[in-house]
Amino acid sequence: MSEPRILLFYITHHSGHHKAAISIQRAINIVNPHSHIQCIDAFNYTNPVMNRIAHKTYMQVIRRRPEVWEYLYDNPNIVLKTQRLKALIHKYNSRKLINLIKDVSPHVIICTQAFPCGMVADLKKYSGLEIPVMGVLTDYVAHSFWFYDTVDMYVVPDESSRDKMINNGISEDRIKILGIPVKPEFNDFLDKTQIVRELNLDSTIPTILVMGGGRGLGNIKQIVHSLYKIDIPFQMIVLAGVNKSLFNYLKRKQKKWSKRKKILVYGYVDNVHELMTVSDILISKPGGITTAEALAKGLPMVIFNPLPGQERSNTEFLLKIGAAIKCEHLSDLPILIKDLFLNRDKLKIMSMNARRHGHPDSSLKIAREALVLIEKR
Repeated sequence: MSEPRILLFYITHHSGHHKAAISIQRAINIVNPHSHIQCIDAFNYTNPVMNRIAHKTYMQVIRRRPEVWEYLYDNPNIVLKTQRLKALIHKYNSRKLINLIKDVSPHVIICTQAFPCGMVADLKKYSGLEIPVMGVLTDYVAHSFWFYDTVDMYVVPDESSRDKMINNGISEDRIKILGIPVKPEFNDFLDKTQIVRELNLDSTIPTILVMGGGRGLGNIKQIVHSLYKIDIPFQMIVLAGVNKSLFNYLKRKQKKWSKRKKILVYGYVDNVHELMTVSDILISKPGGITTAEALAKGLPMVIFNPLPGQERSNTEFLLKIGAAIKCEHLSDLPILIKDLFLNRDKLKIMSMNARRHGHPDSSLKIAREALVLIEKR
């Protein structure tokens, strides 16, 4: 089809789901520049009030009672008990969704989060909607809210996610292992020497990248303070994301810290692929997109204090493939980092393991599969 119309659904701006949707949008525009794409926060579009309440509640639970989220996440009993509530929410939101689909008349709908995927899947089931739907997982676990009979294709990151899908009744021919979508730029060759020069970094010493996803979450202040205890030369790049309070704090401290170690501080950036290219170690919370980006770049990770639910599942995956180490206590972090810098063979093996499981061309493959789905209609 020469000019396909595509709806991309995610939830929550500056989230991993949003970043994945943007990556797919960019890739589709590369594969077919004549595509017409709308990228929409589905929950905010259909029910902005409930979206704000749900987001605020989620953030409070994660920060204050993470054990509650651990209990709720991928719990089959919770899935079963919330079926009626979920159906009511989908029904309530369906009118706006139907009107949007009528207005856009998409040839395919792509969802990077389970909630909009469920809304569209139920709409197909009860309204006779015949538009193909693709569900794209953005974590290294296929949780129970993803499973629907009316989703035409699932994109998963690895074999274990595929197997869980199959064990929950999804036929294998509807599943593709293409990786978690990262920006198409992750597939480009980059000149590391040039980027080092542009950032005014020292090419003779290692670089640590510290980040906490797009929102700048995690113990970034404490991590940076802890790293200054390392008594060998290194330099740091710290990303605060959209966390303005964290960014302002880091900028205030930057001049003082730079007397001992070079430190670059940024807010939300669009060149993570470049910053990862020049880095030797990533210290971060293991969000699905950050993890996929690190693997695509062959960048070893040090994980500290992962959140319950998807981040712990991502941590288990990274430890299993040998692409990361987990720091249990902040006081151990300088020791672990120094050990990696002094044991370059270990760091090299972690990098090779990461690259082996990376999918730098994931979004481009997903874009092509979406266009194939359209042709099969």
